[in-house]
Amino acid sequence: MEYRNITIDEINCLIDNHCRCDDWGRVEVLDGFNPRYVRNVNFSGDIKIGKFEGTQLTIGGIERYTGIYNATIHNCTIGSNVYINQVRSYLVNYNIEDEVIIDDVDIISVEGETTFGNGIEVSVLCETGGREVKICDHLSAQMAYIYAMYRDRKNTIKILDKIVSDYTQSVKSTRGVIGARAKITGTRIIKNAKIGDCAEVMCASRLYNVTVNSKQEAPTYIGTGVIIDNSIISTNCVIYDSAFIYSCFVGQGCEIGKQFSAEQSLFFANCIGLHGEACSIFAGPFTVTHHKNTLLIASMYSFMNAGSGTNQSNHMYKLGPIHQGIIERGSKTASDSYVKWPAKVGPFTVVMGRHYHNSDTSDFPFSYLIEKDDESFIVPGVNVRSVGTIRDAQKWPKRDKRTDTEKLDCINYNLLSPFIIHRIFNGVNALKSLRSLCGVTSNYYAYSSTRIKATSLEKGLSFYDMVIYKFLGNSLISRLENRDCSSDEAMVNSLKPDTEIGKGDWLDICGLIAPKSEVRNILQNIDSGALSTIDSINKAFVELHVNYYTYEWTWALAKIECVMKKPYTEMTRQDAIALVEKWKKSVVDLDNLILQDARKEFTESVKISFGADGDDKDKDKDFSGVRGDFESNNFVMSVKQHIEIKSKLGDKMLGILGKE
Repeated sequence: MEYRNITIDEINCLIDNHCRCDDWGRVEVLDGFNPRYVRNVNFSGDIKIGKFEGTQLTIGGIERYTGIYNATIHNCTIGSNVYINQVRSYLVNYNIEDEVIIDDVDIISVEGETTFGNGIEVSVLCETGGREVKICDHLSAQMAYIYAMYRDRKNTIKILDKIVSDYTQSVKSTRGVIGARAKITGTRIIKNAKIGDCAEVMCASRLYNVTVNSKQEAPTYIGTGVIIDNSIISTNCVIYDSAFIYSCFVGQGCEIGKQFSAEQSLFFANCIGLHGEACSIFAGPFTVTHHKNTLLIASMYSFMNAGSGTNQSNHMYKLGPIHQGIIERGSKTASDSYVKWPAKVGPFTVVMGRHYHNSDTSDFPFSYLIEKDDESFIVPGVNVRSVGTIRDAQKWPKRDKRTDTEKLDCINYNLLSPFIIHRIFNGVNALKSLRSLCGVTSNYYAYSSTRIKATSLEKGLSFYDMVIYKFLGNSLISRLENRDCSSDEAMVNSLKPDTEIGKGDWLDICGLIAPKSEVRNILQNIDSGALSTIDSINKAFVELHVNYYTYEWTWALAKIECVMKKPYTEMTRQDAIALVEKWKKSVVDLDNLILQDARKEFTESVKISFGADGDDKDKDKDFSGVRGDFESNNFVMSVKQHIEIKSKLGDKMLGILGKE
């Protein structure tokens, strides 16, 4: 924009409006500038001011004419149609873009060079260091994962350090930015902060060395009493009610509030932290903690829900707080649960009780980890029949708050995937090995500092068998449903995978489910320099995410070959029919188990406390009025509909395969 020197008439008008400046020659304005709307302002340094045309709506919808009132301003560029009022101390070294509102603040300043929180080292998992992640504006969950967890690859970590350091240098500045249409009201101190477009900072206490990323389509809100130091806040975030955030990265769509305290932690997409405390955690997408007496410390989670009083410990009073834990995707902790690190909890596990032994249950997805008499027990696979597990899988996609067109984190919501099924195969082998080694007459089996009841082992094998066939059948039907299966030869051609990528182990990279081989390729491309920027690394993970189903089929077909004990090139339509029939039975049986679990929520014992002032009839009526009945429950109806849909799909597929 073309600025010009301020005129004598404009200077005189400003002086009449009780404005002062040590050197009016350093003040420039845009054509159309009207000095009538600048009053009681002290200027110093280099000043640029835009035009004031029209009004802005402030708190409560009060309409105020744009302009600058009652402020001390030094070295600032101020856009057009801003409303600045009551800057009690000073506004220093800022570029303030168009239509910004700044009202009732103490200090907004940049002092010296700053990177606005970029480049801050966050010590995740190990409080004493060793897994530091340098945070930056575009940090994704996947990049942070390899940064924190692949410490054996020293060259890769060195390169990542340089990539983030280069980006940090590129944003280093002696001037801050308050983006277009941002609103800052009732706030005490903002120092060395960058505020994005359309952000709202309302009655915050302090922002120091911070970036608040925000966009028109994905605004961020910082509320009452909030203190944020040395941190990056992403788009779509809501932070409020005296939350304290120190040396953290807060990802897109996160909500942190109600006195929640977090330090040295990473939070990725759609995490929620209320009331409690987090220290040195790596919170993958959809990590949720709601309760005041909950402490999450020195651990990694994703899709996790922490119950009231959840706690862990990482300090054995020897070499310091050096221990770490991993609770894998989809797990929950019950009220007052405790786990002593180091430990690893398998996917979709419910943790109940207090666990003092260092166990690894990662090969037993969908399990209960229960404490009895200071011993830990695994109940393998039982959580697959839980209503809560299915509801969680359905609700996560619906609770994605990200409206930013650039989504940093890759999130795979699938309940079943090669990552999970591979673990289940491992679990099945482990259970069979235990039974073989200890004999079928054993009442209990020992596994990784835990115990497994014999009855639980047998039921676990049954649950896992259904899950395996459900996944493999899903993959087979998805592959063949719209392809030629008119003959054995045609079917074999339809089964042929589109790529060799997908064979072997798969990983859950903090929400992204991908072949291990391709993750290794990304690491090698970082080492070689082929991926040399944050954006290029993020795009490489996005490409893996986009191709998930192509790679999944390659993996699933290899497992189908193992189950069928023949290569797919020798499979017949009768083989496929047998697998589809097994799939149909597994799907229906699992859904019926879920319905049985849901029915427990409508038993007489659940009705206790209903109809408080009446008899049993009143109790039933009150319960029905609040909860409805089993048959009309939305979730129950959706499961029954799922049984019907899948049964019809199975019959259709059997017809395509030529079953009479």
